[in-house]
This record gives sequence, C-alpha cells and structure tokens, in this order.
Amino acid sequence: MLFLVFQLGKDRYAIEAQQVIEVLHLVHLKQIPQAPAGVAGVFDYHGASVPLIDLAELALGQPSRRWMSTRIILVKYGGSPGETHMLGLLAEQATGILRRNEEDFSDAGLAVSDTPYLGNVTTDTTGIVQRIETQNLLTESVRSLLFPERVGAA
Repeated sequence: MLFLVFQLGKDRYAIEAQQVIEVLHLVHLKQIPQAPAGVAGVFDYHGASVPLIDLAELALGQPSRRWMSTRIILVKYGGSPGETHMLGLLAEQATGILRRNEEDFSDAGLAVSDTPYLGNVTTDTTGIVQRIETQNLLTESVRSLLFPERVGAA
C-alpha cells in the first residue's frame, strides 16, 4: 500500500493514498466565524464548496504553518456507511510517500480517547510514522455541521 506522508509539528503521519483525491497547493479559503476547533474554513474545488480541517490545529492545538510544502490533501471522507464527501486536510510538509504492507503497522502503545483518528505506527530510516484514520477525524457534532444534509437524511 502507498501512503502520503506529512508532518504535524515535529512528528510524521501518513494517510493511505487510496483515500486521496488530489494534493493541492494552498488556495484562498473562506474562514467560518465560530467554527469548531480544527475547522479552518471552506474552499472552492471545481465549483464545489469543500470543508477544510487543519490537522495541526486539530491534533496539536496550533494552526499549520504556511510553508511552501504546506498542502491541502483532498480526501474521500466516509463518516457513515454508504456516504462519501470531499474533505480537505491542511498538512505541513505533505510531500513524501511511503510504501508499507498492512502488517508493517503495529499498535502505537497509547490510545488517547480524544484522538480516535490516530492509528497504528510503522518505522522507516528517519523514525516513526503514525497512520491517520480519516474516517475517525470528525466528531458527530462537527460532521453534522459540515455535512448537514446527510445527517438529517439518516
């Protein structure tokens, strides 16, 4: 399996490439007043309004740094069975790839209840890489704010 590798602070994380639609340069985004922590706003993707989650703010409590290598990772987000949405993820240094088999990942050794999106870990020559489980990124309340038409239809 192929993974897109990026950084949050000093640590490296990975998203399975099969979930990635496109990796975009930073674009103009519309901030949403009073949005929940981690929700950076929305941006236009070929005429569709797509919510943007700042992974550093969500995980570390501080916004992503605007580096040349900071990217928007556009992913297929499936919060509930049978539904898929586009979701943008803001991540620093989103320029690496990693090839690993499922069995190359192991338990991180620490589960934090407020971060169900942090998955198993693997290592490479530069250290530990932790997997991000995109389907677990949003709480039910945030999901209902970002994708209200689907939540009401369920």
